[in-house]
Amino acid sequence: MLSYRHAFHAGNFADVLKHIVLIQLIDYLKLKDKPFVYFDSHAGAGKYNLNTDYAQKTKEFEAGIGKLWQRNDPPNCVADYLKWIKVFNNGATLTHYPGSPLLAQRLLRRNDRLVFFELHSTDYALLAKATKQDKRIVCHPKDGFKESLKFLPPHERRGLILIDPSYEIKSDYRQAIEALSQMHKRFATGIYALWYPVIERSRNQQLEKAIQSSGIKNVQLFELSLTDDASGHGMTASGVIVINPPWTLADKMQQTLPWLANALTDTSGAHYRIERLVQE
Repeated sequence: MLSYRHAFHAGNFADVLKHIVLIQLIDYLKLKDKPFVYFDSHAGAGKYNLNTDYAQKTKEFEAGIGKLWQRNDPPNCVADYLKWIKVFNNGATLTHYPGSPLLAQRLLRRNDRLVFFELHSTDYALLAKATKQDKRIVCHPKDGFKESLKFLPPHERRGLILIDPSYEIKSDYRQAIEALSQMHKRFATGIYALWYPVIERSRNQQLEKAIQSSGIKNVQLFELSLTDDASGHGMTASGVIVINPPWTLADKMQQTLPWLANALTDTSGAHYRIERLVQE
């Protein structure tokens, strides 16, 4: 797990979907004046330079944000997303991509709080340096699966918890569900966003069944596939499972995901899922 560096993958199609959903969730919480807290269980380095060797080695961003950067016809959710990504870039050239923590930092208000966890020592140092001037933010060089529980329920009684491990090891799937279940027991009214990749579909089916049998209610799934499932060929799709989603989110994703599927690939295998895994 500690070998994973998101710098290789920053701005790819999975980041696009995750951050579009993240922005919608934060904007929903901001509709009320009352403050809230944002938790990021696996925060990463915070911001990524797309001209570095890491990003240039894989060039995954070219099939993600790179295909959307100059589009002038996006639906509202994608337009909101592009507006914030452009804040991190000077001029018309795409050079940087924000991770979830710095994106949330820009979106949250003065009276909101942010709590970040990052176990990789190099990425933690970069994250702490990037956010050290912001008194709203606390960074922890610890395992977000375990340490998040100590902060729940938050004193604000309102919050968003993003859980997005690398899934480099198979146990991350089990740990993600265990952590999610324990967090929900302590803070049942919070909004939870669990990001996942699709590499072996059987693992995702087990993950979905585990959520359905967990006793957690009001769960929606949003998934984007660029190609058909293909075992042994890397990530073919990714998605976000949202607990206690805004009532408007499914309709917004119904407008967004078909457009993204067409915009990000021209292959016949591109498709999307919008499903309610568990009723309210």
